[in-house]
Amino acid sequence: MRIGDAAAAAGTTPRALRFYEERGLLPPPRRTATGQRPYGPDEVARARVIRELLGLGLTVEDLRGIADRIQLLAGDPQRPCTSTDSASAGRHVIAHRLAALDAEIDRLTRLRTLLAQRTDPA
Repeated sequence: MRIGDAAAAAGTTPRALRFYEERGLLPPPRRTATGQRPYGPDEVARARVIRELLGLGLTVEDLRGIADRIQLLAGDPQRPCTSTDSASAGRHVIAHRLAALDAEIDRLTRLRTLLAQRTDPA
């Protein structure tokens, strides 16, 4: 299928698919004789997983570190991280992102407390 159809099937845009390719999240595209990128179900499934992971708070840089494992999730979206060597990088990325989210939650909680104190009558 063509890039517009693949993007629509993955719930994204052609520009996003090109961006994922540039960043190494999608494999380098094959080209037809006319220079078009043909996409199949595997690329669409992988793009869906990328979108989901980005939506969960991972960054493009996070995903670049585990790009070779994204296809595993595309084949089985409910696949849990296991203790195998191939999953250790993924666990590290997730642990790092969880720590960053926890730090941001703490920062926002402190900010909220300070703001609330300023609005409470003394």
